[in-house]
Order: sequence, then C-alpha cells, then structure tokens
Amino acid sequence: MLRRNIRLRREYLYRKSLEGKERLLYEKKLKIKKALEEGKPIPTELRNEEAALRQEIDLEDKNTAVPRNHIDDEYASATERDPKILLTTSRNPSAPLTQFVKELKIVFPNAVRVNRGSQVISEIIEACRANDYTDVILVHEHRGVPDGLIISHLPFGPTAYFGLLNVVTRHDIKDKKAIGTMPEAYPHLILDNFSTKLGERTANILKHLFPVPKPDTKRIVTFANQSDYISFRHHLYDRQNNNPRVKYGNPKSIDLKEIGPRFELRLYQIKLGTVDQSEAQIEWVIRPYMNTSKKRKFIGE
Repeated sequence: MLRRNIRLRREYLYRKSLEGKERLLYEKKLKIKKALEEGKPIPTELRNEEAALRQEIDLEDKNTAVPRNHIDDEYASATERDPKILLTTSRNPSAPLTQFVKELKIVFPNAVRVNRGSQVISEIIEACRANDYTDVILVHEHRGVPDGLIISHLPFGPTAYFGLLNVVTRHDIKDKKAIGTMPEAYPHLILDNFSTKLGERTANILKHLFPVPKPDTKRIVTFANQSDYISFRHHLYDRQNNNPRVKYGNPKSIDLKEIGPRFELRLYQIKLGTVDQSEAQIEWVIRPYMNTSKKRKFIGE
C-alpha cells in the first residue's frame, strides 16, 4: 500500500509538472485560431509549428481543447461516489470542543468522528487512505474555544486552513425552536459571493464535503462570504401551506428554522498536498500586508 501511494503521488506530481507546457501549447493554438478567424497572417513565432498545431486543432473538440489541471485531478472521482469524512481534534480536547465536533459530525453527511488519542497526523492520513476516506477535518482550539479548522482532501490534497470565529453551538442559539432532533438528510447547499478565482477554489473545497441531496430535502447549509469572512448557517425550512393541490405554495408561507451550529471561517492558506506533507507547495497564503488592504477582497466582491 505504501509503495502504491508513493507511485500514485509521483504520477500526480508529474501530471502537475506538465500543466505549464500544456497551457503554453493551448495559448499557441488560440493565437492560430484567432488569426484564421480574422483572416490575418499567422504570428511569425508560430510559423514553424503551424502545420502540427493546425492538425491538433482539427482533431480537438470543445471538451478536449481546454487542458486539464491539478484541480481536475484532485476531484476527478467526486461525482462517482459520496464523500466519506473523518472528523478529529487536537490532542486532549476540552468539553466544548468535543461537543462542537459532535455537532459537526451531523452537519457533514457520512462523517465519522474519531478520538485523536496519541495518533500523529501521518498515521491518521495513511489510515484514511487505506479505508477510502475522501477528506479529513481537524478542529483545533485555544483555551477551550474552537479557533481552527483544517480540511484535507485525499489522497493528494488540497488542504485548506481556516480560522474559526464566533462559534455558537446548537444549545447556545437563543432561538428555542432550534433545539430538537438534528436531521441527517443530505442538505441543499448555498454558496454565496465566491466570485473570484480564489473564491471559486474555496467553494470547490467546501462543496465537495457534501453529497448530492434529494430534491425534496428540507435541510439547507449556507456558506455566505462577506469581506472574506465565510458565515456558516444551518437551517430547516417548511411550507405552512398544507394544501396538496398547491405544488410549491406561497413563498411567504415558508417557515425557516435555524438548527445550528453557526460560525465564521477565515481562509488563510491553501496547500497542494495533504496536511501531513510539510514540503507541499503553497497555492495561496494570506500575508500581513493583506490585512491592511481593506478595500481589496480576495474571495468575493
């Protein structure tokens, strides 16, 4: 198993190393296509490669023309099976952190909560690979307050590091209607204001933690970005109009109930590898000067 993982990792890194060459070749083909469509001469630097490139262009379609990248490889099997998540914490978790992770287990369908014990991260990752887990989520705390969330996609990454703020568990929500049985149906997912390239990358990491829901599911999970702070909310909705002849009912008659928990996420790093790989390439990281750039938004407008 270890040799197989090493081989697969080398293949993944090799494919990733080819991305620059494929992107350069793709841009050359675009220049030739544009010149042919506008009736202009082929650029001088491409005339020696014109015959070979035009032959490749003739054999391509809209699906094969755009080069694949490492993001396509990371989530290539995401549509073939539901996510399987392992949830764990830092060592010796406090009671509030343990309670919070118990609630997260129900938030993420198909999640399994495991006591960390004396296990090191590398052992956890290897065990998850061997048992076909798709993601590992680590929750950290500071003096009994949850303050960090790490999402590591398997088998090769990426790993997203989030700061965790304003955590409110289910029983701390002031709305007493929130107290009740936590449903385990696959939820509908709402992703709001992830408009930049980094925002799309972040949304891609978050959405693949949830399987495809049934159309009649009344459970909703929301990730709403505002000023690079991602608010997580968890609701149930119900239509008050019980007339069976009315298919959708009046939108004003919908009863929305927050069932918790709620918290905010602040992205501060994405690595092209799993959480146990300290040598993995950093795709994006927040820098100290970014905090002073108040008008600039990185995840959404």
